Amino acid sequence: MVDQTRRTVCALGGGLALTGLVGAGGVHAQGSAPVATTRHGQVRGYLDRDIKVFKGVRYGADTSRRRFQPATAPASWSDIADATSYGHASPQKSNEADQDEDCLFLNVWTPGIADGGARPVMVYVHGGAHANGSGSSPLYDGVALCRRGDVVVVTVNHRLNVFGYNGLGQLLGGAYAASGSIGNLDLILALEWVRDNIAGFGGDPAKVTVFGQSGGGGKLVTLMAMPRAAGLYHRVITMSGQHVTAMGPQHAELRMRRFLDHLQLTPDRAGELATLPAARLVEALQMDDPIEKGGIVFWSVMDHDTLPRHPFVPDAPRESGHIPMIIGNTHDEARAFTAGDERNFTLTWDTVAAKLAPEFVVDLNAQYVVDWYRRRFPQMSPSDVFFAAATCGRSRPGHLIQAEERAKLNGPTWMYQLDFGSPVEPRLGAFHSFDIALAFDNCDKPGSKTGMGAEAMKVAAIMSETFIAFARTGDPNNAAIPAWGRYALPERATMIFDVDARVEHDPRADERRLFQTAPFLKQGT
Repeated sequence: MVDQTRRTVCALGGGLALTGLVGAGGVHAQGSAPVATTRHGQVRGYLDRDIKVFKGVRYGADTSRRRFQPATAPASWSDIADATSYGHASPQKSNEADQDEDCLFLNVWTPGIADGGARPVMVYVHGGAHANGSGSSPLYDGVALCRRGDVVVVTVNHRLNVFGYNGLGQLLGGAYAASGSIGNLDLILALEWVRDNIAGFGGDPAKVTVFGQSGGGGKLVTLMAMPRAAGLYHRVITMSGQHVTAMGPQHAELRMRRFLDHLQLTPDRAGELATLPAARLVEALQMDDPIEKGGIVFWSVMDHDTLPRHPFVPDAPRESGHIPMIIGNTHDEARAFTAGDERNFTLTWDTVAAKLAPEFVVDLNAQYVVDWYRRRFPQMSPSDVFFAAATCGRSRPGHLIQAEERAKLNGPTWMYQLDFGSPVEPRLGAFHSFDIALAFDNCDKPGSKTGMGAEAMKVAAIMSETFIAFARTGDPNNAAIPAWGRYALPERATMIFDVDARVEHDPRADERRLFQTAPFLKQGT
């Protein structure tokens, strides 16, 4: 799938080719393969139950030809392009399948095509920090949301890590001036594709909700501060997307210089990065970060131009303050990163502080925090304290800052916390990313860890109905939940998604106040 034309089939032969897909991917018969029209050409998908599915639809040209530069629209094609398999993922150091620089593809699930349905459109941006992942995970399959709520679902691949975010703009400028935001510009190109084409897939281009988890949510709050994204989306949902700051230009330049050192290139030879084999760049991503612990980090760069300001510092961006927004997190975020170490379940009061300190992204004394928890929550074990404080000192502050700054603007904002934890792996609780399967109503998909029990199915119904209601009206209230008021100060109304959904005011207030005594900066910035 290096070229869209290599994925095409002619109108006659395409039908014959698709008859071989009966029983795979939901295609039932030759005549059932749906064909949709885009501005660049026609695409043929398949049916999954009664939902029309189009995978690997090209929205941008091959990025290997414009490495580190803004992407361009694809060339038009004349034959009907096959759209029955996912497109390439961006090069990355994870084990994500099918990596290639030619990665600007999106996927569409819809109940109807060219039928004037004007359905709400839900565009999902995947997580994996800004470094890994794709829009091709089974957890992001859009069939269940389409069937539940008569919506159109879109997922997107775009450039990641050094291919999508880097400091070449600071070193070279010129054609590479926007290199710190290339991955986000890919997302803007995808949203422009949605604006221009989604009516042909039964969607309403004036009713686009962008939603994303973790790094996906972080990319979305960054788009909220990017002037070029204005008007391309109409509601936002972030799920554990705790960004408040982007990477500063000096840090971006420092990381780029060290990256060049690793590749044995001097700064005056930085332009050679544009032609090195992609595999060499991926290998270099294994190097240590020059500023923080762990591997080198490349995020969105605040360059005073393409991204003129930090997403939520010093305040919420006023240009997107009117956009309805849901901000969510999970009760046990940090267990996704810490539960794999068996020692964390057998900590003592003598060992917990030393294990806790490296987890913080706020600069507090870990022993002070442990002592505070012991006084405030005497029923907690050392391991209980570790997991709770790791979440509140690492994964929670950014969400609160976003909600508070939006409240100061009186922007329409709703906050949730997922308390329902995994029945499959109880020790993980409501871990980081656990809300994805529930929001997509995809408890049956690989990786969900929800199981198919009655309680999990109930929470999935509640969350997916709520996300759909928000996409349809810009207000999440619906019959599946109790009345959910906007997040405002000082009440801090928060929806608790659990088997019995409820609204709490300022949940975990004492922990919030403890960790707000130190400033929060997103890791890597």
